[in-house]
Amino acid sequence: MTNAAATTRRPRWPWVVLVIVLVLAALVAAGELVARAIVPNTIRSLVISNLDLPEEQQLDVQVAGVMLPQLIAGTLDEVKLASDEVTIGGITGSARVTARDVPVSGGALGAAEGTVSIDQSQFGSLLEASSLPISGIELTEPDATIEADLELFGSRIPVGLTVTPGAEDGDLVLTPVAVMFNGAAVNLDAVSGLVGAAGAAITQPQRICIADRLPAGITLTGLRVEGSRAVADIAADGRIAVDPALLEPGTCPRS
Repeated sequence: MTNAAATTRRPRWPWVVLVIVLVLAALVAAGELVARAIVPNTIRSLVISNLDLPEEQQLDVQVAGVMLPQLIAGTLDEVKLASDEVTIGGITGSARVTARDVPVSGGALGAAEGTVSIDQSQFGSLLEASSLPISGIELTEPDATIEADLELFGSRIPVGLTVTPGAEDGDLVLTPVAVMFNGAAVNLDAVSGLVGAAGAAITQPQRICIADRLPAGITLTGLRVEGSRAVADIAADGRIAVDPALLEPGTCPRS
């Protein structure tokens, strides 16, 4: 009789704890789903509004990791933004940006960097400030070939200049690697001797300021040719999230 009573009076608390754990897990899972439905859309709206992009702008937002603990801590560890076609400063291309340490309640970002990929025509528009009278451009990894007409000895001579794009201190840099006059290859070192100052100008690296094509808080940190597209590396000042002045176009020194 005693053994039977003991059997029927086994403690129920392990089952109660299990039920509570399961309920809490379900609530956390539901909260995570709600957070993942709301937070990315909120970030998307803020980015579109701050950059003055069209409301229908395609912009994918992904938050890395489990979101609820990050929301409770007040900081999102990593947010990735991606668009296949976005126009900023008159330049259209695809963009991939990663922001880290993003404050939930607003504030400066810990860091933000990414890449922008543009085609030949868009790359050509970045060279409008170049001293070369450019008539055409072709991107073939790892270089760009620029077609220009130079006025030499009273005549206009077609020139094909092959350059390797890069970046330095926020400027776009074109480093010549080969040159052709009237379709004939000419040694770079000999060009300045053949055509004087005009030749020297096209054989020296050219720096082109593009700060006025970007928000003031974004800096060009690298540039390369991949296939037939130019890929720019960019970095953003973390204060761009709180300082409207950094969203305004940058400036270039007057020549």
